[in-house]
Amino acid sequence: MTHPIIILVEPQLAENIGMVARAMANFGLSELRLVSPRNGWPKKGAHSAASGAVHVLEGAKLYDTAREAIADLNYVFATTARERGQMKRVFGPEAAMGEAKGRISAGQGVGILFGRERTGLENDEISLADAIVTFPVDPKFSSLNLAQAVLLMSYEWNRAATGGVLPFTGEMLSPPAPREMVVSFFDYLEAELDAVNFYPADKKPIMARNMRDIFHRLAMSEQEVRTLRGAIRALAEGRRLRKP
Repeated sequence: MTHPIIILVEPQLAENIGMVARAMANFGLSELRLVSPRNGWPKKGAHSAASGAVHVLEGAKLYDTAREAIADLNYVFATTARERGQMKRVFGPEAAMGEAKGRISAGQGVGILFGRERTGLENDEISLADAIVTFPVDPKFSSLNLAQAVLLMSYEWNRAATGGVLPFTGEMLSPPAPREMVVSFFDYLEAELDAVNFYPADKKPIMARNMRDIFHRLAMSEQEVRTLRGAIRALAEGRRLRKP
């Protein structure tokens, strides 16, 4: 086992199961267990709500009770928004998934129980778990959609497992422009501005320096310098063509 198992206890709506599958797939989870889903399984509408995460739905396993669904696991979290009066460790999502990562790395099977859309988990179901996970929500409105709760846990698992590495960084695809290229661009820009009498005679030195400072702050790449120079050339040539 390389990641936690998501266990939905008596889920009611097909759309919610589909959105749970989508949330799981977003963050690298794939094993879904369903405990007595209302109206049976498969449910019409789940696949469309999964938005392509059909592998999660097709691999889902069915159980009659929560006890059966967790029988092969070594450690189980129960999610709840309410204090249940049970003497268990209480985790937030980040700490819980850090705990899960350590246990899975040690070869243990870890599961996360989620309750019914309207009423959540029953106290007897929570009593089967080793620890509770709750979310730092506004106490005035603590209700989370089932798929939202799974999304939060899946996200924190992915962060724990990967260190939160982003899929792309936005690094420059063109190298920084060398100084010679930048200075040549300044010369060209200032010559074109001179041609249209942009600078007042007594203010040209300070305005030219200010203009250079603007572009220096951009830390331009080679491609950016070429693009700007080409744009200015197009404007200048267009002006000359329009000149009577």
